[in-house]
Amino acid sequence: MYQKKTIITIQHTESVHHTNGMIGSWNDWPLTEKGIQQAENIAANLKSEFRDTKFSVYTSPLSRTSQTADIIGKQFNVVPQSATALKERYLGRAVGQSVQWLKDNIEAEERSIYDKCFSDAESRFDVWQRLISFYDTIIDSADENIIIVSHGDTLSIFNTMWLGLNVEALNSMDLYGVSGGVSFLYQTEIGKRIIRRMSDTSYYKSKAI
Repeated sequence: MYQKKTIITIQHTESVHHTNGMIGSWNDWPLTEKGIQQAENIAANLKSEFRDTKFSVYTSPLSRTSQTADIIGKQFNVVPQSATALKERYLGRAVGQSVQWLKDNIEAEERSIYDKCFSDAESRFDVWQRLISFYDTIIDSADENIIIVSHGDTLSIFNTMWLGLNVEALNSMDLYGVSGGVSFLYQTEIGKRIIRRMSDTSYYKSKAI
């Protein structure tokens, strides 16, 4: 018998790096004013839908994710727990540079999950390796209702784990979302894994509640 679980994953809302042409990665960009409003809308809409549900909330420690998580946590009266494993992929010497600089100076094309765009960067396999322990912990935890706030590439890898695929699957497919997207993952009492809605952006829009 498996434990039923509801896991809501949220890709952080609009950040400054979405507007200035800079790389995200481990740069500690905050949310824009638009991003703050998007996070507030997500929080209000989720609270309306899950009014009496108690959630555990986990977040990447980077500002754009922790800001998003803090706004959501306030709606559910819970303090988010920071997890380094949820950080975005580290891009080495490209951190602090523009997207154009990366394109002009990239050292190696990433053809597989083991490749790195720069020698001091993380590969996608590296992200899988640091994420798997966190993933196992929340799957084995007694928590039935969980909210995770993270980044696009990291959540793509998380989704792959959720569906029981191995790391090599990422060489031929991806499960990407978009900024502000909300996904709903469920585990049934017989262990079936479901992604019912993926990267739903309607939650960051204001609704009549």
